Amino acid sequence: MRFPRATRLVILVSGTRAQAEALRDEAARVLAPMGLRLSAEKTRIAHIDEGFDFLGFRIARQRKRGTQGQRVIYTYPAKKAVAALKAQVRSMTRTAHDQPLAVLLHRLNRVLRGWATYFRHGVSKATFDYVGQFTWSRVLRWLHRKHQHAGWTWLRRRYLPRWWPTDGEVILLRPSTITVSRYRYRGRSIPSPWTAVG
Repeated sequence: MRFPRATRLVILVSGTRAQAEALRDEAARVLAPMGLRLSAEKTRIAHIDEGFDFLGFRIARQRKRGTQGQRVIYTYPAKKAVAALKAQVRSMTRTAHDQPLAVLLHRLNRVLRGWATYFRHGVSKATFDYVGQFTWSRVLRWLHRKHQHAGWTWLRRRYLPRWWPTDGEVILLRPSTITVSRYRYRGRSIPSPWTAVG
């Protein structure tokens, strides 16, 4: 069996830090015969209250809103993932002022739809709103550069019906319209392959 060069995994432990360190060493021994090793720089042990980033998500236990101290585990887009998307949107809205707005909107919509679809299985609604507003402001800057001598009233009438960037049939995607569907915990309904030790 061939493994990709960089395989990422998370091991969850219900125990002490010493138990987590012992399990890390055991995992390294199991992986060694397969030609795999744990990267010292990328391997870390973290408490779930501290949280950790994994595949673009931030996973952490926090107090649940509306409860008195009940703590639950949340997954939401990590700051690095949001920063990477913002950098991509900035790059796309910095140049190509000679093209129609519809071309820019098509390109932005592909990026936004893919990103939001990936992160829809988490607590992402507020992040989607933020990303949508950020993209809106970048498109407005792009329009100001494209039409440097046009007034705000003309721009709004031409490109912002209902205050949202539009060019003909092409409308900037609102990430907040992507349905967020959180995964439900199914751990107790999945049969265990191991017999319980009495």
